[in-house]
Amino acid sequence: MIKKLLSLLLCSLFYSQLCWANKLPNQLTVPGGIIKIPVADIKQIPPTVFFNGIRTLVTANDTHWIALVGIPLSAKIGEHEITIKTKTKTQKKTFTVINKDYPAQYLTIKKTRMVTGFTKEDLKKINADKIAMSKAKKTWTEQDIDADFIAPVDGRLSSLFGLKRFFNDIPKRPHNGLDIAATTGTPIIAPASAKVIDTGNYYFNGNTVFLDHGQGLLSAYLHMNKINVKPGQIVKQGDTLGTVGATGRVTGPHLHWIVYLNKVPVDPALFIAREIPRLDARNKK
Repeated sequence: MIKKLLSLLLCSLFYSQLCWANKLPNQLTVPGGIIKIPVADIKQIPPTVFFNGIRTLVTANDTHWIALVGIPLSAKIGEHEITIKTKTKTQKKTFTVINKDYPAQYLTIKKTRMVTGFTKEDLKKINADKIAMSKAKKTWTEQDIDADFIAPVDGRLSSLFGLKRFFNDIPKRPHNGLDIAATTGTPIIAPASAKVIDTGNYYFNGNTVFLDHGQGLLSAYLHMNKINVKPGQIVKQGDTLGTVGATGRVTGPHLHWIVYLNKVPVDPALFIAREIPRLDARNKK
């Protein structure tokens, strides 16, 4: 009886904190997209959910606990499943990933050592960067999330997520973020409340900031000119993170913005869908 009362108390506490129906990103069930799956009634204690063995974010709407699952760009078309665990049972739920044909983009990088011909020192730096960034991307904090994002910079939408990229005609990994072009020195702001995980200057990414929005929802800000925050700092939506620059591997000043869910990059445009037409309209002027 005591355990049952405790469970009800915990559930009521969760519900009181999250019943305000968190603003969630748009759903798009393609590689690089996001799926929102109801996993339990809101009156229950939230379950733990896994996709590909990796824990996923669980938040609430008015009626259910929702798993917010990031779909890897490498995901195969077809049926996939999540694992839902409670103290008493484990169950599976399936969803279907549909195809999206991302176009190719060819870029000319004047700094050729950003593409090929790396020195031993370059490779040492690149490998060290991979370790530091991998550590940042493993961040998981048990907290309520803030997914009601705004655009992190006022600029022009210059490159979309998922593009098949070629640098100096050499194939590279698909574009894992959203590029917003702006003049050097343009402020970059936090799209939502978060904690600064880490900052650094990386070979390819230049000056970079990583933010933790809770439960594996992370964001990163690349190629910055100046960084105005420090690891461990709490930022609110609209706080300045730094300024737009052209550090690292770039063709000009812009913000390369990445959003991660369950350790994979997903399309940031899904978080700011209402602002995309405004940013894109500047390409037509």
